[in-house]
Amino acid sequence: MEHGTTRFGSVDWASEGHAACIVDAEGTAIDEFEVAHTEAGLSELCRRFRDAGVSRVAIERPDGPVVDAVIAANLEVVVVSSRAVKGLRTRYGLAGNKDDRSDAFMLADCLRTDGHRWPSLQPDSSQTLALRAAVRARKDLVGTRVATANQLRAHLQLVFPAAVGLFAEIDTAISLDFLERFPTAAKAAWLSEKRLVAWLAANAYCGRTSAAELLRRLHTAPAGLHGTSAPAQAAVTLTLVRVLACLVAEIASLEAQIREQLALHPDGFIFQSLPRSGCVRAATLLAEIGDCRARFPSAESLAALAGTVPSTRRSGKHLAVTFRWACDKKLRNAIIDFAQDTPRANPWAAAIYRRHRARGHTHPHASRVLARAWVYVIWRCWQDRTAYDPAKHRALQSLNAAA
Repeated sequence: MEHGTTRFGSVDWASEGHAACIVDAEGTAIDEFEVAHTEAGLSELCRRFRDAGVSRVAIERPDGPVVDAVIAANLEVVVVSSRAVKGLRTRYGLAGNKDDRSDAFMLADCLRTDGHRWPSLQPDSSQTLALRAAVRARKDLVGTRVATANQLRAHLQLVFPAAVGLFAEIDTAISLDFLERFPTAAKAAWLSEKRLVAWLAANAYCGRTSAAELLRRLHTAPAGLHGTSAPAQAAVTLTLVRVLACLVAEIASLEAQIREQLALHPDGFIFQSLPRSGCVRAATLLAEIGDCRARFPSAESLAALAGTVPSTRRSGKHLAVTFRWACDKKLRNAIIDFAQDTPRANPWAAAIYRRHRARGHTHPHASRVLARAWVYVIWRCWQDRTAYDPAKHRALQSLNAAA
């Protein structure tokens, strides 16, 4: 049992205000209050925690102004996942009702009883936080770009089918320039081979496909929309084209920023040394793993959080090894995206992947197995602050010697 003077705090955060609670070592709520989501409100929150002798504060999220304010006040932050909170509610009522003040009490009381099992939040450096924000923003923009490109493609299938398969991708610069200049089938009908050659040269086309072939694609595709409704449909085309062009430009700008941040980060060279890591992929791995070594004292802890190890459930004679759903999804996606591309450049990775595919594993399953193997390599390099060196990778060298 904790010392009688020990106090435990909690915050049930919201967008405009936060419910807070302080309990003593016996689980009695000695202070329950609400503060506004303002600088003055967060200052009052931290002041009341300090005045009550609170040293650890439970909250459901690992970042944001509330967490920053609590850490700045030299208080430990304990992150309790929303899934755990949902399960903990049944301790205090079978109905499982949701209420901000009762949730704040529940968090503080559970921190009192189970806090020894919950590690305190280990914050990353400001460089890593900035890199994480840029990487995640880029990923969101890429998702928006894909959705907008699909919307433009579906629209063109109805009004200008020839433009859909004219160039390799609908969101390349040459494709967007073409649609900006020729948004309808009627305008594209003006093109002859000579005019198309001149336009391609003026727009710095790479010349991968000849003008004659491009013109053939325009002429053999289904007829586009003509008539009085064509100008209105062209306006929609131009709107989608401009939105897509803006997204492509902003993504390129973010990638340039990510390259700069990665080059300046003390751990950047570690992740860039990995095979097929590139720039964005290396930055994503660094951003999701972080730079706080204390958060992952073992490779197994990193593998578990990344969801690359299965979940084992045993009851009596029943034994089930299943996919691990509870994990950090962003971290898992980053590691698996890296791992599944490494067989192209690393014989050791290729051997592991082929072996598990030969056993009948699906591609996602074999990729997770390979990701788990890479986690141990990445963790060792990360902990030792050293770049990945194939010459020191004993499993790889043994494979090369046996070949």
